[in-house]
Amino acid sequence: MTHRVRDVMSPGAVAVEPMTTLEDAARVMREQNVGDVLVAYDCDLFGVLTDRDIVIRAVAYGSDPHTTTAGSVCTRPPVVTLSPEDTTDRAAELMRQYAVRRLPVVEHGGCPVGMVSLGDLAVTEEPESTLADIRKAD
Repeated sequence: MTHRVRDVMSPGAVAVEPMTTLEDAARVMREQNVGDVLVAYDCDLFGVLTDRDIVIRAVAYGSDPHTTTAGSVCTRPPVVTLSPEDTTDRAAELMRQYAVRRLPVVEHGGCPVGMVSLGDLAVTEEPESTLADIRKAD
C-alpha cells in the first residue's frame, strides 16, 4: 500500500541558518538527537548538513568547527526534496537514485516542513520491522 510522505515524515525538521558554526550545528544535532539539520534562512532551503559532513568535509581537513559555518560545508543545491503530497514510492525512488537516506520535505513555496528517512519508509512498508532490523540492513 502506498502512503503519502506527509503520513510518514518527521514533522518540524530541525534547521540552522547558513552562518551557524559547525560547533553550534553539532550541538543542535545532539540536543535534538538527529544526524542532520536543514540549513535554511526563513523558507529558503540552502542545503542539508549531516554529522558526516561535519567530520568528512571539515574536521578531517583541519577546519575549525568554532568558526567554520554550516553554509560552507553543507550539501548545497540542488538539494533533492519531496512534497508532503508525494508518495512513499517516490521517496524511495529518489533515495535510491541519489544514494541518500534522508530527504527534506518542503511545501510548494519551498518552506521546509519535515524530513523523511529510510527508516520512516521501512517501518511504514514493513510495520513489523524494528529500528534494529533497519540498521542491520544498512
